[in-house]
Amino acid sequence: MVKDKNNEISKKIGYSFLNKDLLQQALTHSSKSEKNYERLEFLGDGILDFIVGEYFFSHAQDKEGKLTVWRSHYVSENYLSMLFDKLGLNDFVIVGKSYQGAISKAIKADIIEAIIAGIYLDGGLEQTKKFIYDHFDLEGFKNVADDNYKSKLQELVQGNFKCHMRYETEPNSNGFISTFFMDEDAISNGEGLSKIEAEQNAAKKAIDKLFLI
Repeated sequence: MVKDKNNEISKKIGYSFLNKDLLQQALTHSSKSEKNYERLEFLGDGILDFIVGEYFFSHAQDKEGKLTVWRSHYVSENYLSMLFDKLGLNDFVIVGKSYQGAISKAIKADIIEAIIAGIYLDGGLEQTKKFIYDHFDLEGFKNVADDNYKSKLQELVQGNFKCHMRYETEPNSNGFISTFFMDEDAISNGEGLSKIEAEQNAAKKAIDKLFLI
């Protein structure tokens, strides 16, 4: 049965592990065992950043800020969670009895990063690139929509700064005005007819200012 599951996962991800223990570790949650995906996820996060960054460095001539936005899209929790679902890995996650409920987006993203680290340790950098190139739609980077500026700003700031982020939003004569803060520094203002629109506009201005896009 274990062999059948390994074969099924290999077909889904397009890579067959020589060291099956690495695959099992990449799929194991901390509620099940101390030998879980967390250390692999740490390594996989860095490897994914490097490979995606290298891809955009080689395939796009845009400024650093734009490359950072694209990279943040592909390494984000939302994208990795979507990829986890697309690969159909939910039934292969190993959790303990104490874990209740559905597999969260954060865990799904961590497992993808752990699998990336596992492939790297098992098969090397070229096999890891192949997995990422095969399953991440990097060629479609020009079509990445950046209209959710609050989400994009959060990903960019978390990936490049260590600070607390917040919005202060108040009504004004035109609707609402929002100020985006990093720690105690006011970075940008945005106006809108609704609170959400004002915060999105403040986030867009912050991205333009901080990442020179």
